[in-house]
Amino acid sequence: MDSASIITDIPALGETKIPSPVQNRAKGANGITCVSDNERVLIDVRELSLVQLLQDGQAPACFELAGPRNNIFFDPSKLRCALVTCGGLCPGLNDIIRSVVLELHWGYGVRNIYGIRYGLQGFIPKFGHDVIDLTPDFVVNIHERGGSVLGSSRGPQDVEEIVDCLERMNIGILFMIGGDGALMAATRIADTILERNLKISVVGVPKTIDNDIYLVSRSFGFDTAVDVATRAIMSAHNEAQGYPNGIGLLKLMGRHSGFIAATAALAQQDVNFVLIPEADFDLQGPNGLLAALEARLADREHAVIVAAEGAGQIFFTDEKTERDASGNIKLKDIGIYLKEIIQSYFDAKRINISIKYIDPSYMIRSLPANANDRVFCNFLGRNAVHAGMAGKTNLLIGHWNNNFVHVPMKTVAGKRKQIDPKGRLWRSTLEATGQGSLKND
Repeated sequence: MDSASIITDIPALGETKIPSPVQNRAKGANGITCVSDNERVLIDVRELSLVQLLQDGQAPACFELAGPRNNIFFDPSKLRCALVTCGGLCPGLNDIIRSVVLELHWGYGVRNIYGIRYGLQGFIPKFGHDVIDLTPDFVVNIHERGGSVLGSSRGPQDVEEIVDCLERMNIGILFMIGGDGALMAATRIADTILERNLKISVVGVPKTIDNDIYLVSRSFGFDTAVDVATRAIMSAHNEAQGYPNGIGLLKLMGRHSGFIAATAALAQQDVNFVLIPEADFDLQGPNGLLAALEARLADREHAVIVAAEGAGQIFFTDEKTERDASGNIKLKDIGIYLKEIIQSYFDAKRINISIKYIDPSYMIRSLPANANDRVFCNFLGRNAVHAGMAGKTNLLIGHWNNNFVHVPMKTVAGKRKQIDPKGRLWRSTLEATGQGSLKND
């Protein structure tokens, strides 16, 4: 990663002239400490990289530190805010909504907070979706529920109509909670707002259970997903051990990045083969998956395979490409494919196997967040509020080098974080499984 070329400047709607109500809570030895825009977090903390930049006369790239500011842009007594959740469900959505509402209400005294129903559809008149009045009483217990109390949807909507709606509702801050598609939509919304010379802040909270947002070291819901996935691995292992030549086959989330599969395999080290989108593998041949699986069964009489949903898509190149409402390529089901080809392989060799296939994906997506993710969501939501109240726009709240930071949406939109096949995570996964490369060349 060439950090020196990363754009980190955060746009602002104007000068901050209003003393922040947060300062009233900052008094005393145990009060809240406000931060300034001059406080920065290094992107690349490796010594050799920093020394090289300084020798070349370049300043190292840094993110703006998130947190409350001494002065704010919006007058809380007159401000109207809107929240929307977009894309697929993810543990922690309700926690984000709750923390945003509570910080706006109790931290800044904002009383007009609206929830937009069913994603970007909620802005479009023809869908007729209601708006929810978000109050502390409404959100008090929503963190105990999975899903999103606002609902969600996929697919693009007309940006001009969305901004029209924001104008009609007199919205000052729009909080968008979503993944890559929502963040790209958010950048277009912010650009349109700028073209119309409107004073509306757009703040994103990155949502992806796959943990694959570029320049965001951790996204909410990932910890919960790994937690539940480890239990699914335990089930697959128990099923495999329960039968002669038993095979537990588990498919986990991970369209383009195998972070859940690899991390869960390390957390519950009962896995013998991990398949991820970033590392191609062969099925046939002396070093392919099927030969390695046969050797494993001959040696130990059971095996566990974990496949990320985006793994092995090279085996479907002859099939027609389809896309969902958001424009994403519909992945072929690698889990069912592996189950059938493994069964056929051993049937041809007249070797009896007992294969059990487990796909917990949608169960994981719709669960409430675990304790670690709830704490993380609280930080994300409240820092989103601090950024919006300060008039910052076209940014998302990220987590980098153990700090919460402001990341320009245009810097991350359309890009993806993936496992480095030569990096520490994948190397540790290969060491834990002993599977080798599963490639014939």
